Amino acid sequence: MKNILIIGSTGQIGSELTMVLRGEYGGEHVVAGYIPGAEPKGELLESGPSEICDVTNGQAILQVCEKYHIDAIYNLAALLSVVAESKPLLAWKIGIDGLLNVLEVARTHGCAVFTPSSIGSFGPETPRQLTPQDTVQRPRTIYGVSKVTTELLSDYYFHKYGVDTRSVRFPGLISNVTLPGGGTTDYAVDIYYSAIRGERFVCPIGKGTYMDMMYMPDGLRAAIELMEANPDRLIHRNGFNIAAMSFEPNDIYEAIRKYRPDFEMTYEVDPLKQAIANSWPDRLDDTCARQEWDWAPRYDLDGMTRDMLEKLEKKLHA
Repeated sequence: MKNILIIGSTGQIGSELTMVLRGEYGGEHVVAGYIPGAEPKGELLESGPSEICDVTNGQAILQVCEKYHIDAIYNLAALLSVVAESKPLLAWKIGIDGLLNVLEVARTHGCAVFTPSSIGSFGPETPRQLTPQDTVQRPRTIYGVSKVTTELLSDYYFHKYGVDTRSVRFPGLISNVTLPGGGTTDYAVDIYYSAIRGERFVCPIGKGTYMDMMYMPDGLRAAIELMEANPDRLIHRNGFNIAAMSFEPNDIYEAIRKYRPDFEMTYEVDPLKQAIANSWPDRLDDTCARQEWDWAPRYDLDGMTRDMLEKLEKKLHA
């Protein structure tokens, strides 16, 4: 990768990934693509070029790629799981029609493409424990359906046209920088904010509900390392399982109480979020990612909790 376009650069993942890539490749080599109304601000705006780049406008994507000689696109435009259920047509338009625009630009302009998939690509028929890399994927949400389609379309463009497509299946991503954007796993971010503010946390996910989670620094590193990986080693391409930790709400509650012993949590289960969580695996088997491009997480639950509390304490009390 020499010149990179981030589509969705002001979103939950994009705002952090853009800055990490600028640190590695130089600010002038990483273009922050955004839609009107979601303009880059602060350091994101000042540290490198930015352009209007709506994923639903293929011509606009092509123009940006030509202007900046782009050779790699991180396509992060998507509606998250809970929001997508309320806006399924928009979720498809952004996630799949938008992806086709990106893939067509990549085919004609010679770009590599990263478009993340998710644990949401699995469904209730999928094995829940150590979910295999290659297994049944029958999701029952529009978010999940779009992610399975993302994997298949990306593989299609690689096999038919030679487009260098790659992706990981992100677990729930936990960040101390950006606020949640409507995902099923958002409780695992919200709970830290409540702890720092001294508030009782009302958990929308039921006790005993395990889900795969990952600290954002590991998630960003996974995306970059996969895009930098030697293609000759890749047997799979789109939809690598990656894992770091699997926990249920009481686990994260107890991890926080080690540092905030007065912290309290109660349950008020959200039926939609719970139904989505129940359809997802408890723990992914990421052996293929470890073997094909040396994936390994650096944060476990305790390490993430220490860092989250420290960073949010500074952020909220600055």
